[in-house]
Amino acid sequence: MPLSIFGFQALWSPYLIGVIVFLTVVYFLVTVKWRKDFKVSEPLKKSEATYFLLAMLSLYIVIGSPVDLLSHILFTMHMTQMALLLLLVPILVIKGVPWWIWRVVVNAPVVRKIFKVFTQPVVAVFIFALMFSLYHLPSIFDTIKLDETFHGIFTFILFLSAFFMTWPLMNPVKELPKMKSLYKIGYILANAVLITPACALIIFAGQPLYATYYDGATWLKAMELCVPVGTLSSLGLSGPQLFFPGSMSLLADQQSGGVLMKIIQEIIFGVILWKVFREWWKEEHSDNEDEITQKALKEYQALKQSQQH
Repeated sequence: MPLSIFGFQALWSPYLIGVIVFLTVVYFLVTVKWRKDFKVSEPLKKSEATYFLLAMLSLYIVIGSPVDLLSHILFTMHMTQMALLLLLVPILVIKGVPWWIWRVVVNAPVVRKIFKVFTQPVVAVFIFALMFSLYHLPSIFDTIKLDETFHGIFTFILFLSAFFMTWPLMNPVKELPKMKSLYKIGYILANAVLITPACALIIFAGQPLYATYYDGATWLKAMELCVPVGTLSSLGLSGPQLFFPGSMSLLADQQSGGVLMKIIQEIIFGVILWKVFREWWKEEHSDNEDEITQKALKEYQALKQSQQH
């Protein structure tokens, strides 16, 4: 059955397009036109603008395009959505906003205290893992999916926890303490390990866990989060299986979602790990070169002094 039956609004979220355009306009006004209003600022870099535009595009694809509608039909798409929203978008946002804007944000009176606590590496990694695991407990998941307010609040908090988890790896503010590259490697590995139990629960469950995907009436209620009630009631749908590709079962869809979440996580963390490892190697190599140069200079000076005597 084609997704077009749900209508343009459900498929393309025109209101979100307006929000994305508004945020993009404000971004370029602040970073270009109003830049000199900041005590410290630098010209906007092409790389920063590119990262920000990619962040906005990714955000729209994840929660505004048909991907969002599909995430209410296929659990596989839900987990893909979660992986990109929680693991990719925060990286793009942090790298897209210039460091001098982040400097103002993180030093704001209330925000400073929040950042000081929640970006501590141990706190950040455990809170993200906890929030991700709680979100995917069947009782909590089904409750959130049936209430638009709960869904919005919990998703926002989960995204914030993902942002705080990412911050120690990407922190661009020059005055703030930076995590050493070797510690970043351990931090990335800890993140990968801590969300594994939640994914394992999903992958190895012997039956469908979430009523919002296996129970027709509950699924229809959950669909109201993205499809206008009038449109939904006129379609006479009985459950998400009408949209399943081929012979995929509910359990296979659930297992595929858990596997795909881990694969996307490993890819994103793998890229970050490779970059961090390369930085660590350069730091170590650079330190060794400096030590060798200093040692050679001291030996030369000592030799020259001995020859003069």
